[in-house]
Amino acid sequence: MLLKKIEDALNEQVNAEMWSAYLYLAMSLHFEHEGRPGVANWFRVQFQEEQAHALAIMDYLNARDGKVVLQPIAGVPDSWASVKEAFVATLEHERKVTALINNLYAMAEEEKDFATRQKLNTFIAEQVEEEDTVRQIIDDLTLVGEDGTGLYQIDRQLATRTFVAPQL
Repeated sequence: MLLKKIEDALNEQVNAEMWSAYLYLAMSLHFEHEGRPGVANWFRVQFQEEQAHALAIMDYLNARDGKVVLQPIAGVPDSWASVKEAFVATLEHERKVTALINNLYAMAEEEKDFATRQKLNTFIAEQVEEEDTVRQIIDDLTLVGEDGTGLYQIDRQLATRTFVAPQL
């Protein structure tokens, strides 16, 4: 059974993951509207990944006899001036999520909740990958600029991303 303190923190993380999903869905819809189907696809897959993260935490809460408490999701931005701006915002956001996960891990360590700590290891590894991927996209956008053939090629590349459920 989970300590109430851990249960509450995990529920907060569920909300953060759902907010992240909502953010990436807004980005996907924005870039679909802007005629960037590859970018829209990348963010739609990211939306699905964040939902999977939230579900994994909910499943963990249930497995540990915790109670999942869904809270309202705060509003998210709905437009970005450029593709690069959206990815820079994504990297900033992923860094915040990494900090949230790290704080959860530290709490689990402090409370000697080794099962939760072990579960969070997969999220920590996932965050390293998330930040690295977004950094690479930003680097590519910086290299080619935000118009013309380079952006077109990046858009085409991002269109190939498919959702693969993370093993959390």
